[in-house]
Amino acid sequence: MTTGAPPPLAPKRSRARTFLPLAVAAWLVLEIWLLTVVANATGALTVLALLVGGAVLGATVVKRAGRRAFRNLRTTFQQAQAAAQAGEAPPADARTGAEDRNGFLMLGGLLLMIPGLVSDAAGLLLLIPQVRSLLGRYAEKAVERRMTAAPPGSLQDAFQQARIHRPDGKVVQGEVVREDASQGPRRPEEPRPPLMP
Repeated sequence: MTTGAPPPLAPKRSRARTFLPLAVAAWLVLEIWLLTVVANATGALTVLALLVGGAVLGATVVKRAGRRAFRNLRTTFQQAQAAAQAGEAPPADARTGAEDRNGFLMLGGLLLMIPGLVSDAAGLLLLIPQVRSLLGRYAEKAVERRMTAAPPGSLQDAFQQARIHRPDGKVVQGEVVREDASQGPRRPEEPRPPLMP
């Protein structure tokens, strides 16, 4: 028995959800095929040495990038704490391009640690500073483009509206306090909580 009402429309699958499993499967097949070709041409010990060498190099790169990220974080906290004690605004972030691309360096190390020749080649490419810089600029532009073209009501739109900009360009963090009609208006003798400690 049908009631005559049309069935609810299923949400349309995004391209990423459709093609990502196929891309992962194709990547795995390509990795296995390349490993067998190289093993037939040079021997199994050579392939094993390549895989172990890639894992060791990847672990070294990730460790180094993690130390650099922790050092940058510690320096930023120290500068912010010194500025707060002096009563000044925290200094603007003045990192160089090499420090900005630390995430791509970690990604390169992780790709080297994954067993496979294609992932090792991609990881080695990410170790080149010019490649990291180029990818970083592309990623920044892509994020800016998505943030400016956010449809109303989306998560990006909410994130943009959550930031309050002062006329001098500084971003002020704040909190919205709603007074519901059921509670009634706030009495003047009640102190308001501070926005920042």
